[in-house]
Amino acid sequence: MWDFSFGRAIALMIQTLPFVLLRIAVYFGAALAYVLITGTGAGIGWGIGALGDEGFRASSTFFGGVTGFVVVVVVMYWLREYILYMVKAGHIAVMVELIDNRPMPEGRSQIGHAQAMVRERFGQASVLFALDQLIKGVLRAVTGLIRGVFTLLPIPGVRQLITILRAFLSVAVGFIDEVILAHGMRTRATDPWASARAGLVLYAQNYKPMLINAAWITVFVYGLMVVLFLVMLAPAALISNLYPGGMSVMGVVIALILAWSVKQAFLEPLAVACLLQAYFRCTDGQTPNPEWDQKLQDMSGKFRKIKERAGSAMPGTPAAGAAQ
Repeated sequence: MWDFSFGRAIALMIQTLPFVLLRIAVYFGAALAYVLITGTGAGIGWGIGALGDEGFRASSTFFGGVTGFVVVVVVMYWLREYILYMVKAGHIAVMVELIDNRPMPEGRSQIGHAQAMVRERFGQASVLFALDQLIKGVLRAVTGLIRGVFTLLPIPGVRQLITILRAFLSVAVGFIDEVILAHGMRTRATDPWASARAGLVLYAQNYKPMLINAAWITVFVYGLMVVLFLVMLAPAALISNLYPGGMSVMGVVIALILAWSVKQAFLEPLAVACLLQAYFRCTDGQTPNPEWDQKLQDMSGKFRKIKERAGSAMPGTPAAGAAQ
């Protein structure tokens, strides 16, 4: 049914506890910032609202809260490169080492070792981020293969089905870009663009089992997120009562923020740990197929950009255990 073990994924989470704690600090810190700065904005709006009637105070409180929320969104947007570089990529690097039973070097912390690996392969955060964005674009092109097949089927309501499928696949491939980055770390590649090219070709030639695995993981992760959201509604309602004027609508927003922070800190790395197992198992012993390389070049301009930066030679590194 799937090519991964939840038990092994949970074990990887335990083994990478320093990174889990780092993720908790980053994402729960972000959640706290959302709550506090949104509340501060609402408080300022409430104070300004004292200059008018009750309707003016309610609207100024609301828009003050929205302004505070947007400020945090903008800050998190600018921090996304740093988070990918220092947190996500480092966590992936350690999980890859553990999956391949490679020992951690003595005298260096897990986080320090992982960040050294990331710097060695990607250099600056901007390089990793630019590569990651191109990888996501190529992955979206691969999912288009399935949408194309469905458009040819004589099924009533196929357009509505394709819309739902497109949304689901967009979510499902949201974790796979990190798996492609892991390919270069596993093979000890010195050229991140060439390793991304090879990793994407390997993914494309195994896209059916990989999308099935991603679909199961997506159902699990977002199913848990719904449960978390419902559980968080009660404490979120208590927090929203602390806002000026009550702002009951903030209870729903806060519940979403808290559920998001749990997803980013715990569920996302668990999903990546599952997909790493699936990817390595599906591509074990394979080499990139030139035919798929050409298909990706024809269907995706972003893949062509990766290929241009990687050079014209097809990387021939096997996906599994190539370099030690």
